[in-house]
Amino acid sequence: MPRITPNLWFDTQGREAAEFYVSVFPDSRITHVSYYGEAGPRAAGTVLTVDFVLDGTPFTAINGGPDFTFTEAVSLLVDCADQEEVDHYWSRLGEGGQEGPCGWLKDRYGLSWQVVPAALGELLEDPDPERAQRAMKAMLGMHKLDVAALRAAADGA
Repeated sequence: MPRITPNLWFDTQGREAAEFYVSVFPDSRITHVSYYGEAGPRAAGTVLTVDFVLDGTPFTAINGGPDFTFTEAVSLLVDCADQEEVDHYWSRLGEGGQEGPCGWLKDRYGLSWQVVPAALGELLEDPDPERAQRAMKAMLGMHKLDVAALRAAADGA
């Protein structure tokens, strides 16, 4: 079976970003670093790629230059068991970044993340469509998702 590895394009911060990401997620590590050689296009010895694993998922960071930047068209979703995990990942990934709506944020490198509690799926798929719509409306008004507030909204409080 072929393996799919997301590649993240950075200007020069690939190693710094990989080190940050592995500090945020459990069971994560950098597995390999490669460097530009004499052929360039960057100075020999400059970091080219960083292979790393985030909680079992492989990634590669490439220092490809300033030509491309991240957009919200691609984001990484963090499935959180509860509010405590939401709070942790929202805080860590958001350090030096920018909050967005509906559980989205951009980290300090411009990469978009969705930090989502398991309860959100349960609420949005509630068999009572009115409960689900109240939860959706509440979510649309939030930045960091608040499980208690989502449940209260679904209950009509």
